[in-house]
Amino acid sequence: MKICRGTAVTMKKMLEAQFPGIDVILDNYPPSLPKRLLSKVVPVFQFGVIGIMMAGEQIFPMIGITTPPPWYFSLRANRFGSIATAWLLGNVMQSFLQSSGAFEVYCNDELVSDPSAVYVFSKLKEGRFPGEIELKDIIAKTLANSRVTGNLGVVLS
Repeated sequence: MKICRGTAVTMKKMLEAQFPGIDVILDNYPPSLPKRLLSKVVPVFQFGVIGIMMAGEQIFPMIGITTPPPWYFSLRANRFGSIATAWLLGNVMQSFLQSSGAFEVYCNDELVSDPSAVYVFSKLKEGRFPGEIELKDIIAKTLANSRVTGNLGVVLS
């Protein structure tokens, strides 16, 4: 059993109590590829801004700008605030880009489904979290269905 959401600790405890012996793994659902790539670029901008704040007077002449632009002097007037803002905003952007907002429930590496309704639960598709009772029912039906299928395979062979 794998639940993709870093903050689903209460769901994990509830499922482990309800279904003894079940292995619940909490994991973060990966964001889309463009968001992952952008999240890798954010630190480059962070360190670029910090580098300009620390050594801008040497950097600008190296790239062919003899007089630094006016925005540099306004940022340099408050170096600590500029660096702290770049650092904090960069971290917020990176967290946003690495978060998918997903809550996916997998059983044996497949999305948990309700066999009676051909229902697959996904927060990305449904736009909501499952209720505790709803999640218990879906998992109980899935586990019961997989046990019956597994036993039928043994009986038929």
